[in-house]
Amino acid sequence: MGTTPPRPEILGLGTPPNLGGEEVSLPKESAIILTVAIAGLLLASTLNGQTGATKDTYQRSAEIFEMKTSAREGPQHGEEIYYYKCWYCHNKYAKTGPALKDIFKRDKLRSGQPVSDAAVIEKIRQGGQLMPAYRYTLRDADLADLVSYFKNDKCCFEGDEPPPNPRYRGITAAGTANAAANGTVHGAKREPLEGIMVQLVSTKSAVRTTVYSDVDGRFEFPALEAGTYTLRIARPLEFKPYVRESVRIDGATPLADIVLERVTDKEVLPPTPDILAQLTGAEWMLNLPGNGEEKRTFSLTCGFGCHSYQQIFRTRYDEAGWRSIVRRMMTGAGSPLINVREPGPQNRGRAGRPITEELDIVAKWLARVRGPQSLDEPLHYLPPPRGVSTRVVVTEYELPRQLLAPHDVHGDSKGNIWYTAHRSPYIGKLDPRTGAVKEYRVPDTPGALPGTHRVWVDKQDIVWLSENWSHNLTRFDPKTEQFKQFHIDTDSPINSPGFSNFHIDPEGFVWETVNNGVVKIDSSNGEIVKHFPLKRINATYDNILSADGRYWSGGQTGTGILALLDTKTGQMWELDTRTPISAPARGGFDLDGNAWFGGRGGMLLRLDPRTRRITEYYPPIPYVTFYEAMPDKNGEVWAGALHAGRFLRFNPRTERWIEYEMPEPYSHDRRTWIDNSTNPVTVWYVDHNGYIVRIQPLE
Repeated sequence: MGTTPPRPEILGLGTPPNLGGEEVSLPKESAIILTVAIAGLLLASTLNGQTGATKDTYQRSAEIFEMKTSAREGPQHGEEIYYYKCWYCHNKYAKTGPALKDIFKRDKLRSGQPVSDAAVIEKIRQGGQLMPAYRYTLRDADLADLVSYFKNDKCCFEGDEPPPNPRYRGITAAGTANAAANGTVHGAKREPLEGIMVQLVSTKSAVRTTVYSDVDGRFEFPALEAGTYTLRIARPLEFKPYVRESVRIDGATPLADIVLERVTDKEVLPPTPDILAQLTGAEWMLNLPGNGEEKRTFSLTCGFGCHSYQQIFRTRYDEAGWRSIVRRMMTGAGSPLINVREPGPQNRGRAGRPITEELDIVAKWLARVRGPQSLDEPLHYLPPPRGVSTRVVVTEYELPRQLLAPHDVHGDSKGNIWYTAHRSPYIGKLDPRTGAVKEYRVPDTPGALPGTHRVWVDKQDIVWLSENWSHNLTRFDPKTEQFKQFHIDTDSPINSPGFSNFHIDPEGFVWETVNNGVVKIDSSNGEIVKHFPLKRINATYDNILSADGRYWSGGQTGTGILALLDTKTGQMWELDTRTPISAPARGGFDLDGNAWFGGRGGMLLRLDPRTRRITEYYPPIPYVTFYEAMPDKNGEVWAGALHAGRFLRFNPRTERWIEYEMPEPYSHDRRTWIDNSTNPVTVWYVDHNGYIVRIQPLE
């Protein structure tokens, strides 16, 4: 395809004096300048994919970084700011701050000042005794959008109706996948580039398909539906954006060679907002100053899995502001932080030391590295994928709503993928063939924040859910679309985690840890039929059972303890890991009967019930934490490397790690569902940032 040369006036050279239609003759020097300028612009057009392209509007992480996933400006943008900056203290459940709904219908603020735009904005800027000063992190335009949201009838967000996702299409009819595309990626010096993430975004469905260039710079897409796509480089990082709109894919389609230009000729990258938005959490940690104690304490307390590191590092506060935020995070129950418990001097936190010590370390470190005066230095970054790590196809599916805090996935027998939303009453069913999602609204529980945690689809395709904040075991029949809720009595108050990570055994009984022990629940009525007391710990985060139902296992947050129960004899062991705070989270049993867990302390954990020996495996990436580890039919273990933007595949027999880099700088996987019916297996998860991911290894 040819490119139309730009007109001289576009280049700033003025309009040639061709008023009468005569041929214009330019001086030799001007002709040379014009030729060089045109050549330069054409090269820029080739490098960027479109003339003048300096931004990639498809870069999801940039929208998240700026809190603009549902709108670029106006009240809808203000709602997203409210969700991240205001909701936790001002929601109707927490009651720790005054309600902001109809604030502009009141005469005065709590301070006694008359209510006005200026007074509200100044309060937000300056903060208060328990409120951080937002003047360091919200711009004037952000504050104006937030105020416009306060005046809007939609204010204020409570999770019951999350905003729509403008990218979601909802197409229900799928065409035949009989088209393919291939091409090559080179650098500006014509050198082949390996490990580049080349992505096609369907205009029809908004589904994103990403493949990876090999050692020769070649890439090839799987069979796709014929149609129009956007071709882009996902997370270009050290390269300038590349976006080509309206690319027609029909049959075997060779694509024009992609030529990428580096943003700098230096080894490190400039800390511009565009590049900062593409950093993984691990890369943030690599670049921020700090000693081992500071970073380890931060990782254990803030790398828990409730949010990304980007959500923290994209903001700036003074020490008082950081102290206020971190204190709420450490003392609030669960991710909504609704119920706050004041810590005593001996209460220990997630890093295993007194909460007051953890608070002091983390707040002071954040104030130093992300305070008003801290500077962003040139950036180092992790190496790109190579070799076997490029042999994968990653597909991303949009969800109908934003701000869902999606949590878990599970597949049914028809190939649909079900997901839960942690702070919303909606669950959803994705049809991967079309990208369409059907939503279902879970009935409200009075006084409880809506939200579901685990989803489990049984052999009859009945969908089972845990409602973490209302403490319900919920049964949903997709055929009748009827919900049935069983309240589970626990020793936790409503809106604190109470019933969450259950497991269904081969006989249909539900297992959980509540009331200082492991319980077996009759799923037909929600009644506890057995209770196995714990001694050293009072609960575990997950509950997993071996395939034969013989062994149960789980670990406790903020400790290095894994519990193991022989369900036949009732014997319980509470075992120590080598790492003091391994923080075993979620996992599953492999077919050899070993229990696997993702450790929030940064490792995978294997427990052999026969020998009761625990083995720790550390990944080749620094500053990684794990929320889960899930074995497949081949004995390999899959885990999202939280804060690294990579999904890891571990072979325990060879101790080989394969890293699959994700198209966004996130791999915020909290529940992996593996489709073992395919060869190789297919891995699914829903990213906390609001989209479903399918990983298809090619070997």
